[in-house]
Amino acid sequence: QVQLVESGGGLVQPGGSLRLSCAASGVDFSIQVMAWYRQAPGKQRELVATIASGGTTTSYITSVKDRFTISRDNAKSTVYLQMNSLRPEDTAVYYCNARPNFASWGQGTQVTVSS
Repeated sequence: QVQLVESGGGLVQPGGSLRLSCAASGVDFSIQVMAWYRQAPGKQRELVATIASGGTTTSYITSVKDRFTISRDNAKSTVYLQMNSLRPEDTAVYYCNARPNFASWGQGTQVTVSS
């Protein structure tokens, strides 16, 4: 079955950076459109960024555009999210998944932006 393992979160000050990773197994990763999602306390999970199977096409929600960069390494079945200029409103648990979603989700990785 599909397994997604997110890592790289942590506590960072406003303006700081983090790089998230998500390793996938049990799936032909190279053909999947992949995405990062986040869920803040008391809010619904939201889509943050997507990347096409070949890695050449990406998209972002407006609030993270020009600050976050999604990328992938198909040889390692891993998708990344480079997050720069972090803001307190970026605080959330971050998840990766395919689009359309796999049935199972990983445990996510907590990102906390606070001074």
